[in-house]
Amino acid sequence: MRHILSAIILLGFTAALAGAQIPEGVEGSYQPHPEARKAIDGLLSPYCPGLMLEQCPAEESRILRDSIHALALEGWTSDELTAWMLANHGSEWQAVPDRSGSGLLAWLLPPLALVVGFGAVVFVARRFTRSEEGLEDGRQDQSGRGDPSPEEEVRLKEALRELELAEDPSFQ
Repeated sequence: MRHILSAIILLGFTAALAGAQIPEGVEGSYQPHPEARKAIDGLLSPYCPGLMLEQCPAEESRILRDSIHALALEGWTSDELTAWMLANHGSEWQAVPDRSGSGLLAWLLPPLALVVGFGAVVFVARRFTRSEEGLEDGRQDQSGRGDPSPEEEVRLKEALRELELAEDPSFQ
């Protein structure tokens, strides 16, 4: 029984040491490969929807990041690493849209919408400002008519008096 227990413990230590091996070409403290870092920064995590691959705490994401770093150590470029990940997991995990084709619309439409929205706000603000200034100065309002003449004023007052009498006879 003692031999079996020591064999299990020895196998456990051996497996732990084999999993903790440092890849070739990496000595001292580990520094992430710049190409791997660039690729990871442009990818969403397929295991944590809504999170970047770098931020996902899932074990599968850690393994994917390690695979990307290992491939970068073999000499892969960031574009090759991104293409590999998207080929294996799907193009929906690309965080940054392409700068050509339909991806170009994702770069152009938001700034265009801001410019059009700002222009609309300025247009409406100027229109309201002009109409208020015209009414304050006694100039013509939007209907094209100016201030009422003295005769029209008398007719308006009489019409208001008749309206008040029709609504409430106590004014007579």
